[in-house]
Amino acid sequence: MEELRDHLRHRREKLQKLKELGINPYPYKFEKTHDSREILSNFEALEGSKQRVKVAGRMVSCRPHGKTIFAHLQDGHGKIQIYLRKDDLGEEKFKLFELTDLGDFLGVTGEVFKTKAGEVTVMVSDWQFLTKSLQPLPEKWHGLADKELRYRKRYLDLIANDEVREVFIRRNRIISTIRSFLDSRGFLEVETPILQPLYGGAFAEPFETHHNALDMKLYLRIADELYLKRLLVGGYERVYEFCKDFRNEGLDRFHNPEFSMVELYQAYADYNDIMELLEGMLVKVAEEVLGTTSFQYREHQVDLSPPFKRMPFFDAIEQATGIKAKNLSLEELKRAAEEAGVDTEQKKTWGKMLETIFDSLVQPTLIRPTFIIDYPVELSPLAKRNRQDESVSERFELFIATLEIGNAFSELNDPLEQRARLEQQRELSGTDEALDEDFIQALEVGMPPCGGLGFGVDRLVMLFTNSRSIRDVIFFPTMRPESRS
Repeated sequence: MEELRDHLRHRREKLQKLKELGINPYPYKFEKTHDSREILSNFEALEGSKQRVKVAGRMVSCRPHGKTIFAHLQDGHGKIQIYLRKDDLGEEKFKLFELTDLGDFLGVTGEVFKTKAGEVTVMVSDWQFLTKSLQPLPEKWHGLADKELRYRKRYLDLIANDEVREVFIRRNRIISTIRSFLDSRGFLEVETPILQPLYGGAFAEPFETHHNALDMKLYLRIADELYLKRLLVGGYERVYEFCKDFRNEGLDRFHNPEFSMVELYQAYADYNDIMELLEGMLVKVAEEVLGTTSFQYREHQVDLSPPFKRMPFFDAIEQATGIKAKNLSLEELKRAAEEAGVDTEQKKTWGKMLETIFDSLVQPTLIRPTFIIDYPVELSPLAKRNRQDESVSERFELFIATLEIGNAFSELNDPLEQRARLEQQRELSGTDEALDEDFIQALEVGMPPCGGLGFGVDRLVMLFTNSRSIRDVIFFPTMRPESRS
């Protein structure tokens, strides 16, 4: 700690010295002409033309050698080496470099050349402070290894770990590809309310807030479904939304209270059409972002070549566990689950018991991309009944390398059955929350037959970046407050 305090004191002393010299350590702007990537990719042309470049970035290394200094600047595209000579800069400007520290932002001007070691470098003819850093950088060569610190102080993580920066660049490309894919198929991107007077569209605990001017309780949305369906009632036929949803529930490596989703709805389609749409979307993302549909996720090799496997929900349970669950009573199902080693405590309904068995014993076996189809109606209150078997719904969930990726329905548009289903759901959950009467009225006006899909952007990024935790792909994940004893 004493050493750290000395570092902090020395940096502030240098800041004061700069001010005494009349140098503004925080100027307003710098006219860049090139970034590091442009210099590296166009080196031969720049060297041949003797063109001067102006480049800026954070100083992440510095090696003084008497009358010369080698350093590296890091910008948004990579690093570039700079070379300073006392003979070129003059005594005063060269000596001023003694007031720099790792972490400072510098702007430099000069011509490019290659060192004897073959590294493209800027021969500095002038330089200036752009930002004086008052905190030391994390130990660069050993990386920022403390996971807790990395999540809390993502800015340090991005400085210290180039691979983390690449994860979030790839995240951006994934989102751009999804948006382009849907736009090219005639989907309209829309925005729906985040603050809602009633919450719905999923089984989840909401965050509550209060609007002072209207003196009313509001909820942060748990899903976008009910508002997007209203837009189909209004006449749009294909809509989607990139959305932030919020669920007041636990945290683990697959869950964060604030997370990113895509929800979409296509009129005159069913869940079979949505399966084909999702297959095509994932193939497009893989090709655009990875250049291949075959890649590694953790210990699994993933191949996204369509068509993906399709397996009914009850068949998947029987294949993985031997339990023929469809016609078992709640007590029989509970007994079978306990014999299979599943914790059944607090599971009071038949549907929840099935869900627990599936999550514990089936999902960990789903490596190959697989659509699990035809879920029990009790678990799918917003989906149509299967046209061949009314005890199950036209619903699928997609699993890849054990990750749950997306959830989709042939959407229920019968307002009378929808009301009955929502009332039954309310009774089973034991809550007294009001039904969304406006949504039911919208269905009474008439919603065309449609297929709908929701999928987690964060989990998709996990898959395509080979990331273990959702916190690795969210810039600022939710964290427990630090102890400040």
